[in-house]
Amino acid sequence: MINLSNLSPHPGSRKPRKRLGRGPGTGHGKTSGRGHKGFKSRSGSGVKPGFEGGQMPLQRRLPKRGFTNIFKKQIAIVNVKDLDVFEMGTRIDREALVGAGLIGKADKLVKILGDGEVTKNFKVSVDMISKSARNKIETAGGTVEV
Repeated sequence: MINLSNLSPHPGSRKPRKRLGRGPGTGHGKTSGRGHKGFKSRSGSGVKPGFEGGQMPLQRRLPKRGFTNIFKKQIAIVNVKDLDVFEMGTRIDREALVGAGLIGKADKLVKILGDGEVTKNFKVSVDMISKSARNKIETAGGTVEV
């Protein structure tokens, strides 16, 4: 019966690795199966990824496109339906949202969008808020401070 204690590969399916450069008796001594001289006999030789035999490689023939806007603002988005994790009457600000795991610590600005419904009243203090989110929070009896 086979179990984990007596598992082994099929006979002949595993071969020992070639030990190169270990003397003439092995048949792989001296030049270690690399022949004599030349680029292929040197260490570090071999065709690198993207090399096309000296022809200008594809990644250098194609033009660069686009850019990275260094003034881009990172805005964390939270929907009003996500605010139901808080207790009624809670003050919701950046620290509260980070504590609840709704945004990351690194997120700079916070914007609340109006997807979903609000069932509790909150005191919301964030950087940005959409009109629909503001209406839903104020309709539920909460206050919004930007």
